[in-house]
Amino acid sequence: MATNAIDQTRRMLSLVTYLRERPGAHVQDVARAFGITEDELISDLDVLPMCGTSFRGGDLLDIDTDGDRIWWHNPDDVAEPLRLAADEATALLVAARAVATLPGLRESDRQALLRATAKLETAAGEVGAASSRLSVTFESEGGVFADVDRAISERRRLWLRYYSPARDELTEREVDPIRLFAVGHTYMEAWCRSSEDRRTFRLDRVAEIRLLDEPAAPPELELRDLSEGLVQPAAEDPEVVVEVGPGGRWVAEYYPHDSAQELPDGGLRITLRTPDPASLRRLALRLGRDGRIVSPPELAQSAQQAARAALAAYDGPA
Repeated sequence: MATNAIDQTRRMLSLVTYLRERPGAHVQDVARAFGITEDELISDLDVLPMCGTSFRGGDLLDIDTDGDRIWWHNPDDVAEPLRLAADEATALLVAARAVATLPGLRESDRQALLRATAKLETAAGEVGAASSRLSVTFESEGGVFADVDRAISERRRLWLRYYSPARDELTEREVDPIRLFAVGHTYMEAWCRSSEDRRTFRLDRVAEIRLLDEPAAPPELELRDLSEGLVQPAAEDPEVVVEVGPGGRWVAEYYPHDSAQELPDGGLRITLRTPDPASLRRLALRLGRDGRIVSPPELAQSAQQAARAALAAYDGPA
């Protein structure tokens, strides 16, 4: 399932109606009805009470759960007709028009939103007309987002030309998309047919994308919990310090890290944690003159030995 802001907004709005009509609903039943995990549902329930019963906040929604059943103690307040002040109507109309332009929004949802916006404009009168002079735009990966969202909806395979900063090259591959998600940037999780493994692709690094006629058939995979970030090193993992020059600044973007301090030459001193420090020897070899491992000393020495061995291989007979 694609997990993005559009899907979550749809789900949260639907939860209001669903729970109001089903007092004491079982968590398991609600999660199954919305096609999400119980943990995702509980996360939604943690946020939903803070939304308030009006656009100005109003009384907080009174939702309670013991982990098995869900109770809503003030559904009548939510059912009351909504009355909007002029500024509230303006904000709602501007937001609705902006959302209607989002790439990836299904056409049926876009048309439903436009119809609702037209009705609100009529009801708002002069305020509605004045709001048309305001506009909001969203930064996004545009067509890439739309194509990925469509591929997920239609269960179709994708062809990508993708830039890898670690190798500084464009690669071509076919993938079966699994979901969209945002952790700082917008990503697609997919099953890569080239590597026969799960891979994560950052949408702003997709140089070209094409929907294929082949159906997507990713294997059944357990979705990772991304609430704490894309990669989550443990606190007990060994600490590694790497210094990179200007040409190696991509490391701070590519690898999760604890800190990245600016160096006088335009480079960075990066502190990160990894359960397998030896794997960073490959990073040191890729960086070449653009970086080096500073600590721990044994890892730095190991990287130097690996570099010498690589160079020695070129000194032998052809």
